[in-house]
Amino acid sequence: MEEYPSKLLANAIEQFSSLPGVGRRTAMRLALFLLKQEKEEVNRFGEAFIKLRNEIKYCEKCYNISEDKICSICCNGLRDESLICVVEDVRDVMAIENTGQYKGQYHVLGGIISPMDGIGPSDIRIEELVERVSHGKAKEVIMALSTTMEGDTTNFYIFKRLKDFEINISAIARGISVGDELEYADELTLGRSLLNRVPYENTLVR
Repeated sequence: MEEYPSKLLANAIEQFSSLPGVGRRTAMRLALFLLKQEKEEVNRFGEAFIKLRNEIKYCEKCYNISEDKICSICCNGLRDESLICVVEDVRDVMAIENTGQYKGQYHVLGGIISPMDGIGPSDIRIEELVERVSHGKAKEVIMALSTTMEGDTTNFYIFKRLKDFEINISAIARGISVGDELEYADELTLGRSLLNRVPYENTLVR
């Protein structure tokens, strides 16, 4: 076990190394970097995360992160309410927004079905999506989940839940390679995949 000259430093390193993708060496560099900064700067740094955790909300309509009860996308009168793009999490909303190609609204599931991880349909926001579609404003639901086995399983479950509604159900074109996470796709590829979406039924193996 590594020894540090201060328990305070050791604790800071421990906290940084708990972040995904941050090893202990990187954590030590980050902690020592902050130690060299002015106290006011470090206070602002820390307060930003405290405020993020304590004050952030989730949109009551689409479950995107928001500072208000309804997020800025759902509040935007220029967005097409008849289009709902279903994504796994907030990172995917940001990835799609960065393409500038999509003008509808979103529904953030908060995960995907993954029996290996103990995540079933009731653990994500599928029922909320069904309820939202049942209100009748949606004309098309676009499935924009990762092209993994778990993503495909979730797509199929959602399709079964929505197929009796009078709406179009589509999926993003396979410009995204099989097995890829949506957030890592480049903006051009992701934008084209949205524009060239296909009826979901066409993606099923017959």
